[in-house]
Amino acid sequence: MDRRTFLHGAAAAAALGSAGVRAQSALNVAVMLPLSGPAGLFGPSAKACAELAVQTLNAKGGVLGRNINLLVGDAGLPPAEASQAALKLWKGSGAQVVIGMHDSAVRGALVGLFKGQVPYFYTPVYEGGECAKGTYVNGETPAQQLAPVIPWLASERKPKKWYMIGNDYIWGRNTNAAAKGYITQTGAQVVGDEYLPFTVDNFDSSLARIRDSGADAVLVSLVGGASVGFNKAFASFGLADKAIRLGTLIEENTLAGIGVANARNLYSSAGYFANIQTPAAKAFSDAYFKQFGAQAPALNGLAESVYEGFLMLNAIAAKAKSLEVAKMDPASEGASYNGPRGAVTMHARHVEQDIYLADVNDKGFRVVKTFPRIASGQTCKV
Repeated sequence: MDRRTFLHGAAAAAALGSAGVRAQSALNVAVMLPLSGPAGLFGPSAKACAELAVQTLNAKGGVLGRNINLLVGDAGLPPAEASQAALKLWKGSGAQVVIGMHDSAVRGALVGLFKGQVPYFYTPVYEGGECAKGTYVNGETPAQQLAPVIPWLASERKPKKWYMIGNDYIWGRNTNAAAKGYITQTGAQVVGDEYLPFTVDNFDSSLARIRDSGADAVLVSLVGGASVGFNKAFASFGLADKAIRLGTLIEENTLAGIGVANARNLYSSAGYFANIQTPAAKAFSDAYFKQFGAQAPALNGLAESVYEGFLMLNAIAAKAKSLEVAKMDPASEGASYNGPRGAVTMHARHVEQDIYLADVNDKGFRVVKTFPRIASGQTCKV
């Protein structure tokens, strides 16, 4: 081979090599969001938070030096159909990471699909108990939302009789089951515990039972439209001045549906509210509305959790120096970052985080108490 031929060959090989690096430089991250179905209300804001997270991380060099390419799938479908959508993004489009903000039934289906072969970040409020390999949970658990809050309400508002009402599925039932222990530890009594289908739209009989029970506190574990309908009816039934309400899935969109006029003595416990006044939360809110405009979908805890999922992905990947589940699982222990919610640290593939308790005034939620660094109560083996 003469020198000219060698140099041409070397140049061609270098060009092909650099093209290969460029082709592999993008990191495909799939987000599974409720773009349809009962939780479709949260889809636009969740997608916007995912886009903002990608923009923010890419501006800092991406994840492990690779810019993120965002893929979006509909998790508002029934579990089997949502699994097919995720499978197409994983195997068809080459997603190397999945971030999900959706209900527990879809989570169970995706855990069964992935079988620990791809890192899966589950971000919303949930009932606890998910310990699958390669699954990392950012969402609030009942231990976080209730264990510090119920004693505080016992001290401040002194309720003696609690009535619990939720939707008839795993999150509502597990939330209420956990609450019973926290309530009885305060010396109060549980006087009612009922579960309703998602399709219910008349709450008169439930409200009559609440009234007749003498309850002075109600734990609301209803979702979306059911929560809106119940809380509006609660106020019109004349109960808002007779009992406090505590919700663990009442965020900005749900409150908008309820209306502040119907939210007297209503409390919500969550890891995030849109008006948290910390520097990190304000910077996030400012960036969100700068990017998407004043008419952007309302910020809320469920949507913001998607942003947190990306931050945890980056934290664990940086610690593991890899996107392989076998390396990420041990690296997840103690992985941490500072985000809109505050300082977040992962233990047992769940997070320790600040919990905020808000009531409602004429402007919306008002944080009345912050509980710092609350543990998830989960004991998954790493």
